[in-house]
Amino acid sequence: MAETQVISDARRLAEGIGKLPEPVVKPAFIVVSGLPGTGKTYFCQKLAERLPFVILESDALRKTLFPTPTYTLEESVRLFQAIHRLIADLLKRGIPVTLDATNLSEPHRERLYHIADQLNVKLILVRVEAPPEVIYQRLKARAEGKEKSRSDADWSVFQRMKSSVEKIRRNHFAVDTSRDITPVIEKIIRAVKR
Repeated sequence: MAETQVISDARRLAEGIGKLPEPVVKPAFIVVSGLPGTGKTYFCQKLAERLPFVILESDALRKTLFPTPTYTLEESVRLFQAIHRLIADLLKRGIPVTLDATNLSEPHRERLYHIADQLNVKLILVRVEAPPEVIYQRLKARAEGKEKSRSDADWSVFQRMKSSVEKIRRNHFAVDTSRDITPVIEKIIRAVKR
């Protein structure tokens, strides 16, 4: 894709993220991974209550670029090229970033590792999970409009994506959102401040 398109898309995404936290000397980059319905967005929101990070939620950003998303490979490639550009731009400005996306495959995460390595920022990886029966109930509530979400993923999407989950090969935190998430949040805060 043309560099000008990536820059233009990243700019459009940046316009929609609202007020940014204060820049810091050593910003950290938190990458949250997990299947639909595991509670990634909930976890990111709870973390943001304690850490002044901008949250880049891929589901919301997708709808900024594509008001009626089709979820094609081409659309996802364009979206994530813009997100990666935006992440790098924010980190260069000293803005701490949390990426809320499925991030299921190691090749996709490698691009994120590369951004952190290139900019010499602290990278914190988090795998979010929940028992399948809890995920089923959450996705059912979402489909029935009982739970507000920017994600269009339902149980069939969860089932389809389940087979594409690859083990995170780097050190990471694991959190089960059906339990108390406070201990993991405390550990991440300590890791950010270390």
